Amino acid sequence: MKKNIVIGLLVLVAGAFIYAQFFGSKEEEKPTKESAPAAFAFEQNLATVGDEVAPLKISVNEPLSSLELIYNDSVFQTWKDVSADLTFDLEAGVFGVGTREVILRSTRKEDGEVFNDTRFIRVLSDIIPEKLTARVINNFPHNPTSFTQGLEFANGSLYEGTGDPSDIGSTLVAKVDLKTGDHLDKQGLSVGFFGEGITILNNTLYQLTYKNGRCFSYDITDSIQIKNGEFSYSGEGWGLCNNGEHLIMSNGTERITFRDPESFNTVKTIDVYNRQGPVINLNELEWIDGKIYANVWTTNAVIVIDPNTGKVLQEIDATSVVMEGRGNGEVLNGIAKDPTNGKIYMTGKYWSKLLEVEFIPTESLDS
Repeated sequence: MKKNIVIGLLVLVAGAFIYAQFFGSKEEEKPTKESAPAAFAFEQNLATVGDEVAPLKISVNEPLSSLELIYNDSVFQTWKDVSADLTFDLEAGVFGVGTREVILRSTRKEDGEVFNDTRFIRVLSDIIPEKLTARVINNFPHNPTSFTQGLEFANGSLYEGTGDPSDIGSTLVAKVDLKTGDHLDKQGLSVGFFGEGITILNNTLYQLTYKNGRCFSYDITDSIQIKNGEFSYSGEGWGLCNNGEHLIMSNGTERITFRDPESFNTVKTIDVYNRQGPVINLNELEWIDGKIYANVWTTNAVIVIDPNTGKVLQEIDATSVVMEGRGNGEVLNGIAKDPTNGKIYMTGKYWSKLLEVEFIPTESLDS
């Protein structure tokens, strides 16, 4: 009995469906979005600072009340009452290196509707980086249990921040005895926090975390004491330094972010480029003589970055440092300059040595 009722219901449903398909009223199809009344005809999406870019060709398909060319959020050109095709000579490198957004915003004369045609131009550096080599001058003990993520001098003392790859609660910040490598004072974070780069500004030590999206702060006036306030950010945290005014942060990409030390809000960003393109995996950072020094993760290289343009100015080969200091440790990571005497130190993850180094032109080694 139940079987027959089910079959009957299925027949009724099927019949209703067929009737609706062939005899019922159909909803009118919605028109597809109209194409933009003006659009780019891109011939070149790669440029080098200082080089001429092929003129941007703009095709205009119907009368426009206005047309705007917007580059990197700045209005470069505005045209009124446009009805014919245009070209525009764009100086792509005016905002420095990086991937830049270019928008063609057209307003149709007929009804005032606004359309955007968005493209991207990648601008490369016009500088051939100077080649330098790191030469070891002296070496000191380093705690081989430290998974070094940040290295910094302040008030004549060395500070170190570590990570926690085994997730056992070993992330810490510590004041280090340069001569022995011992931790004179330290504060740790609990399981689940993977420490990253550190920097010190106005007696406050800032410590990033890898994927927690949190930056911890510590008062180091007398001893290392964690502050009540902490900051949050999106994405990963890698390296950290400061220029005396802003905190400067890397996230593993080519992007470097300048942040307000009171709010951690973004002040500005730069993209790091050489003549080939973006340089990624920017890890531990150090501010030295007005420039940003960055370890390039998994390599023996440190690059020197112009903080205003993002251009790579110098490339430092630190292979000799790795050969002398790594031992059974892992990758190179950690660079710090002592402002009291101008000496520069480097180390790595789980290294047993901290090395005093100098950077000299590579060509002088060959002569």
